[in-house]
Amino acid sequence: MALLFYGGVMNLLWILGLAVYVLTEKTVPAGHFLGRGVRWLLVAWGVWVIVAAR
Repeated sequence: MALLFYGGVMNLLWILGLAVYVLTEKTVPAGHFLGRGVRWLLVAWGVWVIVAAR
């Protein structure tokens, strides 16, 4: 809910992207694979942000 509020206040396109992701994850038969892939993509992005900040 906080992510929706933050994204909605800052940029409507983030909300649209998040809604499309959730819809795809929930409706596609193999949606859990999409969730796993996005999870590791976000973890890698977070590690990159931390390393780049040094």
